[in-house]
Amino acid sequence: MNFFKRAWLNIWVKKGRSLLLILVSSAILMFVLAGLLIRSAAVKATETAKNEAGATMTLSANRQAAFKKMRQNSSRSSSKTSRPKLTLTPVKLSDATKIAKLSNIKTSNVTSSTSANAKSYDTVSTTSGMGGNGGGPTGMKSSASSGDTQIDGVTATSLTTTFSEGQSKITKGRGITANDKNTNNVVIEKELASQNNLTVGDTMTLKKTSGNKATVTIKVVGIYTASSTSSASAGPMSTDPANTIYASYTLANTIKGSKYAGTADSVTFNVTNPAKVSTTKKAGNQLISSQYSLSTDDASYQSVKASMANVAGFANKIVWLVAIAGTVILALIVILMIRERRFEIGVLLSLGEARWKIVAQFFTEMLMVIVVAIAIAGAGGKFVGNQLGSQLVSQSTTTQTTTNATSDQPGGQPGGTKGSGPGNRQAASTKAKDLNLEIAVSAVDLAELGGFGLAITFLSIMIAAGGIIRLEPKKVLIS
Repeated sequence: MNFFKRAWLNIWVKKGRSLLLILVSSAILMFVLAGLLIRSAAVKATETAKNEAGATMTLSANRQAAFKKMRQNSSRSSSKTSRPKLTLTPVKLSDATKIAKLSNIKTSNVTSSTSANAKSYDTVSTTSGMGGNGGGPTGMKSSASSGDTQIDGVTATSLTTTFSEGQSKITKGRGITANDKNTNNVVIEKELASQNNLTVGDTMTLKKTSGNKATVTIKVVGIYTASSTSSASAGPMSTDPANTIYASYTLANTIKGSKYAGTADSVTFNVTNPAKVSTTKKAGNQLISSQYSLSTDDASYQSVKASMANVAGFANKIVWLVAIAGTVILALIVILMIRERRFEIGVLLSLGEARWKIVAQFFTEMLMVIVVAIAIAGAGGKFVGNQLGSQLVSQSTTTQTTTNATSDQPGGQPGGTKGSGPGNRQAASTKAKDLNLEIAVSAVDLAELGGFGLAITFLSIMIAAGGIIRLEPKKVLIS
């Protein structure tokens, strides 16, 4: 009788023992599969983060170079009454265009902010009375240098953090797009529109704060709602957030003056592959002068990447710890099984059966058990993986959010440009909190699980095989 047939008969006759082996093996392989699934899902989540989380580069004036120049002018100045002022060089759009042509750049958003005074409408005043004053014929005007209406010029509102992260939403009409370049189209806040009975299609008039203080007629193409936290975050001397008007950057430059044509306060570039943001920055620095600086922000990507690295690392530990523990447990079970089958082994050896065939019989028996255990683990592994994955992601993202919160610094990019400032780190934490592992059992996972099952079975049999090799059939039969 060959050892394959003996193995099958032994498994079939000893149903209780076989069921116990199946249950133990299933539990071991179920946790191994859960670890494999979590690790695989974490890798996929990191890859997805390259597209969803994103990274940005911001081209702006080099403040360090400007301060250095100011200090040099101050040391050369003999007058004690007139001190040199800090002068920031506006970004030339021709330089920004060169960077936008780099292979890893997806989109760019030009930001140019200024202020103006209300002419045909009243601005919204804050409850403290320290915000923007009422404009128009009946309101008190602000000083010439600072208007009561904030103009945020952008390429498109959809590319700003406030809109892309849902802090502000278009409720009527549409947002500003690249097609609004060289037009007077604007998007105003709902409270400002309600106070002045304005709707989509209406026109407004505002007055420049510098130069000849000419009036500019603008057309409302959209109405947006600002977040409830906007007012709380505004400083006591700031105009109410409802007085912020979004327009094309060309209109903001027109209001600022003719010398600002073809310039911007900053230009933010969305990077296609966040993993290559450093390489892209290096290439961009070669295209600009020392008057400008390129800053990068890949907080969203790094937050998700760090969280998933922690999850994947813990999943690897689960796989190896369970595999090692499973090998030891199965080896002990097989050793006990061999001890109770000493007489059977002695008979086979006395009949001339090779020792390796007896070892192969035990391996075949365990292999039959493992095949059934893999099927059971495949059915229950996804459930276990989902439960463990949810806990791991929750713990990892909580730790990462705490780290981000302690590292945040005051400040940020005016205009709420996407991917800049602490606001984006808050968005990164939000993305990490909302991140779910997409755990699914694939043929590759089952094949990898089968490999672990075979390895565990082989090692456990090899550990127990020493007892078979040392057995002497004569002593076994006499005893």
